[in-house]
Amino acid sequence: MNLAFIPSPSTGVIHLGPIPLRGYAFCIIIGVFVAVWYGNKRWVARGGQAGTVADIAVWAVPFGLVGGRLYHVITDYQLYFSDGEDWVDAFKIWQGGLGIWGAIAFGAVGAWIGCRRRGIPLPAWADALAPGIAFAQAVGRWGNWFNQELYGKPTDVPWALKISEGTNRVAGTYHPTFLYESLWCLGVGFLVIWADRRFKLGHGRAFALYVAAYCVGRGWIEYMRVDEAHHVLGLRLNDWTAITVFVLAVTYIVISSRVRPGREEVVEPSSADAEGEPGAENTGSAGFPADAGDSEAAAPEDSAPESADEAEAGRVELSKDETAAKNNS
Repeated sequence: MNLAFIPSPSTGVIHLGPIPLRGYAFCIIIGVFVAVWYGNKRWVARGGQAGTVADIAVWAVPFGLVGGRLYHVITDYQLYFSDGEDWVDAFKIWQGGLGIWGAIAFGAVGAWIGCRRRGIPLPAWADALAPGIAFAQAVGRWGNWFNQELYGKPTDVPWALKISEGTNRVAGTYHPTFLYESLWCLGVGFLVIWADRRFKLGHGRAFALYVAAYCVGRGWIEYMRVDEAHHVLGLRLNDWTAITVFVLAVTYIVISSRVRPGREEVVEPSSADAEGEPGAENTGSAGFPADAGDSEAAAPEDSAPESADEAEAGRVELSKDETAAKNNS
């Protein structure tokens, strides 16, 4: 019998009157906030404008949630569409079930739309968000703790997770794979930060490093899980997905570093440049907008030719007067 273990919450929902606060949703919301907040700091440090990350996240987050849910429902369709199951549960996202693969894929589509609207490169934006996404996953994984799901094999280690009796689960102590993945994601985030500072990663390579590093951890953590899943050639489907995505991410890093070495010098046109171009025709000689003072300063130069003509005309009249005076004498 274990003397030490990680307890599970008795419920994943806290009611404030008629309003239910679900732990799973709360963790997802905090994770999104962390990703946007830290991504904004990195984006500004790269020369971007404050607020751009949040503007694009408005597109990326909804797409990511839809994609994550679709991946989960498709790969675990038996939980919703087999005999005795209610297909309506497929829409109950608060009960858990978001596939990170679908979330990243669909989220990238939403981010691409947002970047196109702002006229900035998607790879640069993804590089800025990469460690924040890893930290967001680290927070989001605790939602599985609230729902008592996605744990590993039975164990009696001191950090074992205690699971209570419930639907589709047996009471006991298990490997806390949610905790393993949370800690791994923290490590991935710090790895990307270090590598980005050390090697000046650009053109999407920081994001690709995050993807590759996450896949390594997800591979061995997935192997420990005991929840129902589809298997292909003895491996869980998510293991094959992790292997495939890892290869693609590493291939991108290698090819991108050769084709587009270095980092983007400009990630987003500054508002000053954007406003300065249309008004270039109205600037004065010092580069400032022309005003009434410039017009007054220019007035003496404009009137100078007229003064010269008048002076010349005066000399001609004077010459005529002198000639006339001589003839009269």
